[in-house]
Amino acid sequence: MSEAEDDNPELDSEPEEGDIEMCLITEVDYVQQVPTYRSRPDGEVVSKVERADFNGNPDSLFFNDGKRRIDLVLVYEDESKNASVKKGSVYRRRRKRRECFEGNLMEIGVELEATQSVIDEKLFYVKVHMPFDVLCFYAEVLHIKLPIQPNDLAPQSSAYNCFTKYFYPSEDVIAKEADFFTAPFKKDQLSCFYEKDKEKFFTPAMRSRMAYYVLNRASYEVKGNMKKFGFSKLLSGGVYKDAYPLHDCRFNVKSKEPNCPNERFLLYNEWANPKNFYKMQPLDLIRKYFGEKIGIYFAWLGFYTFMLSLAAAVGLGCFIYGYKTRESSTWSKEVCDPQIGGQIVMCPQCDQDCPYWRLNITCESSKRLCVFDNYGTLVFAVFMSVWVTLFLEFWKRYQAVLEHDWDTVEFLQQEEQPRPEYEAKCIHERTNPVTQKTEKVPYTACGKCMRVSCGIGTVLFWILLIIASGVGVIVYRLAMFITFSTNLRSGSKELEPFKEYVTPQMATSITASVISFIIIMILNNVYEKVAIWITDFELPRTKTEYENSLTLKMFLFQFVNYYSSCFYIAFFKGKVVGYPGQPVYWFGKFRNEECDPGGCLTELTTQLSIIMTGKAIWNNIQEVLLPWVKNLIFRHCTKVGSEKVIPRWEQDYQLQPLGKLGLFYEYLEMVIQFGFVTLFVASFPLAPLLALINNLCEIRVDAWKITTQFRRIVPEKAQDIGAWQPILQGVAILAVATNAAIIAFTSDMIPRLVYYWAFSVSPYTDRSNHTMTGFINSSLSVFNINDFSNKSKPHITMHWFSNITTCRYRDFRNPPGHHNEYEFSIYYWHVIAAKLAFMIVVEHIVYFTKFMLSYIIPDVPEALKEQIKRERYLTQKILYETNIKKFTEFIKPVAEKLQDQVEEPELDLKL
Repeated sequence: MSEAEDDNPELDSEPEEGDIEMCLITEVDYVQQVPTYRSRPDGEVVSKVERADFNGNPDSLFFNDGKRRIDLVLVYEDESKNASVKKGSVYRRRRKRRECFEGNLMEIGVELEATQSVIDEKLFYVKVHMPFDVLCFYAEVLHIKLPIQPNDLAPQSSAYNCFTKYFYPSEDVIAKEADFFTAPFKKDQLSCFYEKDKEKFFTPAMRSRMAYYVLNRASYEVKGNMKKFGFSKLLSGGVYKDAYPLHDCRFNVKSKEPNCPNERFLLYNEWANPKNFYKMQPLDLIRKYFGEKIGIYFAWLGFYTFMLSLAAAVGLGCFIYGYKTRESSTWSKEVCDPQIGGQIVMCPQCDQDCPYWRLNITCESSKRLCVFDNYGTLVFAVFMSVWVTLFLEFWKRYQAVLEHDWDTVEFLQQEEQPRPEYEAKCIHERTNPVTQKTEKVPYTACGKCMRVSCGIGTVLFWILLIIASGVGVIVYRLAMFITFSTNLRSGSKELEPFKEYVTPQMATSITASVISFIIIMILNNVYEKVAIWITDFELPRTKTEYENSLTLKMFLFQFVNYYSSCFYIAFFKGKVVGYPGQPVYWFGKFRNEECDPGGCLTELTTQLSIIMTGKAIWNNIQEVLLPWVKNLIFRHCTKVGSEKVIPRWEQDYQLQPLGKLGLFYEYLEMVIQFGFVTLFVASFPLAPLLALINNLCEIRVDAWKITTQFRRIVPEKAQDIGAWQPILQGVAILAVATNAAIIAFTSDMIPRLVYYWAFSVSPYTDRSNHTMTGFINSSLSVFNINDFSNKSKPHITMHWFSNITTCRYRDFRNPPGHHNEYEFSIYYWHVIAAKLAFMIVVEHIVYFTKFMLSYIIPDVPEALKEQIKRERYLTQKILYETNIKKFTEFIKPVAEKLQDQVEEPELDLKL
């Protein structure tokens, strides 16, 4: 291997347009030294890449000699063949950088072969091959674990295997992966490892990962003592168009190559095909083909979907219970009864333009409320608080098993290297707290504080922007409520069919939900670019740190973006409205909106159903249609003749790239859904069922997308789901408080219980038995219409409104004529005390239960702990015995020579 030169870092005084300089610091002292490369001085002759014509084999995964495997493909456009590109300094700089970069790759032992496109003569494909010696070097640098010997421990069997085996792909189709004892690779201990075939010793995923690691650290330009490197800069600068590993075959046709494993074909037929929606995922094959990062995502998504099935079943049962009992509900009967609800005249809900109205026009709304606001909802909310704890704890156990099986247990501590962007900016010195040695870092402590503060400030600004947009939606609701109230409660015959089913509150809620959804999508797209810029500016050290930082920023934004409207409806709407004679105004102009007489719970349910359904439909349309349409347009524009044979690398280039953020939006979509399922489930028991249906589609859509519509991504290691794990735990903790608050302050459950146990009997009524009869009358306060102010007094009166002196409104206040007129009544204080007591007691019980479950359920199964200890012991024993054997073989000739030298003088003395 080439050694790095001792170049002194300095800034480039003449930066070129569109280029970002990156200084290579060879003195950087990390815990694991990162290899760098010998770069050519200016003017040194650069080796040219060997060019070869396409050999006509569309399924080949090798160079033209049929022996050297293609580990990665680079694509570039030859500017000399493009008439639209001006032949100036930019063209010469790109060509010079490309030649220097490729020359440096060949200098360190990487083999390249370039082939011109059969479709577009301007495009060239540079095939990259990593020889065995180069692979061995970088396998040691990256601490890649490789097999030592087959695992002779008996696999653990489960009593459920006889049942679950029918839901797994057949082992005749997808063979079970062989199990080995593994250890971090060391080149000088190659004989210790289980190596039968050098070409198969490193898997294609490992080879591609190491090849991409080399690309990111090979320099492409030298100016004096300053080196520029980082493959991402070559991509952004147009030197190359893309770099990707090859799919091993077409997704729907097997390869004709004799030794091709056809893993893509197997994944499509046994995983991505919608007909397999009921089957378990072949996670080992997914991990082998796409890498651990993709594998851990689909493992988490599959486990989450499996756990949702239980929550969906209980939620569906709760919904059915509410639907069956809606007609028998006492308070619903009272609302719909012409002699009770039909005789109650309600006060106008806006100033001047809103008329008086009868309570029984909300009959259907009251029945819908009974479906969701019942005692089953309380049981379901407590169940979901326990469910989410079980989900997170059992996921930790399952994740521990995957970490062991996929050899990622010590990945973050051993393998992950600094990002090239981080290495390139290392110009400040500090003492490493671990090694106590001087190392290079890209910023001082003050500089780091400034970068983090800038990021926090920007995120807070955008969160405030979302809140401002939410306030705008609220103002819209206040303004439009007046319009809907005027139109829906007027005598217009055109709207007569809708009056029975649509109230002004519902119409306002639906339109506001749609507008809120549109605002969410617009702000979402803009903020993505801002979040990436902030994270780039912060300059995290490793890719995991980069992704975790970006994840936290995006989720904080999305949390406010998606949930702000739900929090407003659940906890703010209708809470501070005053009373008809003295309403509360926003900005002194807009009267604060009230809840429907049935409560705000139905509006929260409407909001959740619209956002969840709309989000699911929109995301699935995007995920399916966009890549498919783009690929269709690309194929149409190229107009490939049917007689042309297209090589494998060119077929893959016609597919879409996965994108810079990779799986980020897939995780974000599921975590936002997880929030809807847990945070507001007390108002919408069907949320887990909708999420389950969506996820069954999501798994197959994502699988279909990355298998058929996208280029094969460069495999990456991942130990867990990263920053999403603490985010899920935070949402789970918050969900307990939100659901308790929804039941206490948004639903009518507590007021009904207070009435049933305290106010339905003597001394408040003449009845001696507890009953719900009369609850509606007791929950509505009385107002004298003569007490209306001129600003609030309605101008519209219905034909039936005559000889009526009072109207009713939703609150617990003293009637007119009372010595504390319109002040809160004793009923109100009973209800408030009961609500607070309920929330405190339920929260403490549920949090205690969650804590106990977290304590009782270990994160790592005991059987797995024993297995890990056993494997470590056997691995150390194997390596020790191999080293002893190797040392014995090495020392044996020396010992024999010394013995001969000692025996010769003794023989001479005897003679």
